[in-house]
Amino acid sequence: MSANVLIIDDDRGLCELLQEYLQSEGCNVYAAYTGPEGLDMALTREFDVILLDVMLPQLDGFEVLKALRAKKMTPVIMLTAKGDDFDRIFGLELGADDYIPKPFNHRELLARIKAITRRIAHLLNNSVAPSFKYQDLELDLASRTASIKGTPLPLTGTEYEMLHQLIKSAGQPVTKQTLSHTVLGRPLAPYDRSVDMHVSNVRKKIAQHSSHTYIKTLRGSGYIFLKA
Repeated sequence: MSANVLIIDDDRGLCELLQEYLQSEGCNVYAAYTGPEGLDMALTREFDVILLDVMLPQLDGFEVLKALRAKKMTPVIMLTAKGDDFDRIFGLELGADDYIPKPFNHRELLARIKAITRRIAHLLNNSVAPSFKYQDLELDLASRTASIKGTPLPLTGTEYEMLHQLIKSAGQPVTKQTLSHTVLGRPLAPYDRSVDMHVSNVRKKIAQHSSHTYIKTLRGSGYIFLKA
């Protein structure tokens, strides 16, 4: 696997271990040890995935993510404290693509990175239809962007793919398990709210520009994209 990965974490020992491991798997790995340094690198260089710790000196991970999302949609995996639901949920609300609690298995982290890079490569290689359009909502498959009445929606890569998967099955129920497997690249774990948070973010961003209800929750199972 060839991917440019940025690690933003003040734990230099962990960064060195991750660099060594990910480089052995074919990744190009860069590290930053403070929030401002990491944000500057994230904004001025191109990365396939950013690994972002929550607890950072000078500028915490949430502030870095918020500033990054104002300008770029580079995929971000948050590194959170084990058992800290607030950090995980808040990170997803701010636009993180995924999270992994510390301490974590290096192979699991690599699997998360591969899932993100595979998803992006698949979308780039299989965008044969120019666009999907429903009511005021349009998806441009070539550029992986969405818009309402011509106004671009600031969706992250994961949010875009959640919407894309729902639209592909318009009028049909899509389970959370399916979305987790297809978009996040992993089975849906008990109490995992990642899918819910990503879909919630999509709804909020659509609602800023349209009063039309596109996505309906199917209680206890999943979601359905409503046809016109």
